[in-house]
Amino acid sequence: MQRRAVAVYAVLFLLVGAAAGTLTATADAPEVSFDNPAFEGGAGDSFEYNGTTYTVTEVTEETSESHGATTTTLVGTIEWNRTVEESATWANDSTVAYDGNDWRVVIDGEDPDTVTLQDQLDRTAILENDSSADNETVQSDGEEYVVVRDETGSATLVPAEEYFPEPEERRIAEGETITYDEHDATVENVTASEATLRWETVETSSAELSQQGTVTLGGTDFVVIFQDSSTVSLSSDMESYEAQQAQIDQFEQRMSGLTRVQWVSIGLMMFLIAFAFMPSRY
Repeated sequence: MQRRAVAVYAVLFLLVGAAAGTLTATADAPEVSFDNPAFEGGAGDSFEYNGTTYTVTEVTEETSESHGATTTTLVGTIEWNRTVEESATWANDSTVAYDGNDWRVVIDGEDPDTVTLQDQLDRTAILENDSSADNETVQSDGEEYVVVRDETGSATLVPAEEYFPEPEERRIAEGETITYDEHDATVENVTASEATLRWETVETSSAELSQQGTVTLGGTDFVVIFQDSSTVSLSSDMESYEAQQAQIDQFEQRMSGLTRVQWVSIGLMMFLIAFAFMPSRY
């Protein structure tokens, strides 16, 4: 009688464990998906958001090994161009590089609206190229002179301001646009101490994409879902994503509970069988 009862209970636990195992094996795990994603495509595809064009430049598989197990994950890269404002300051009486030459900055007056660039003459080179002049200027009575010699060797002192040519000057008005550092720069503001130039450049920015990660584009967070090894979707519907993620978490909790039921049922069945075959003391 005892063994018959044990057999009934053993079969009962066997059925419970089998049912739990069947549900665990056949249940379809829910996956995150979006009906109207902001973007869905592969490498080379683009989409526009808030006036900016974003391009997915890469979708690849990455493999890693840990404790002898190989894991494959999908990653990608998205790029876009952004406009950056840059500026430069020309201080009065400083030297700046412009148009392939060095210039001295000259700003006159208390309330100027122009800045003047004076060519920085290479006096040493001019003297070295003149065989009739000494290579260095001299000072006499507080004045600077160039020593020039005639064919007989007689020296004549020529005032430096007369000997050297007038430096080239370029006058640039406030609000004028010039080519500076390979950019179209505008002389935005001229004061008695400095002139400010401003221009815009285009820089390429990028961000990494990871499965069910988030990427911020134009101030908005997007969820990243890789549909397969070549297709990625981006959605800003965070409410839908969180709801689907909650469903996935609930499903995993139920599957974990069914797995525990399966193993507990098998354990109890084996315990009852072992108990049934224990020798009686009476």
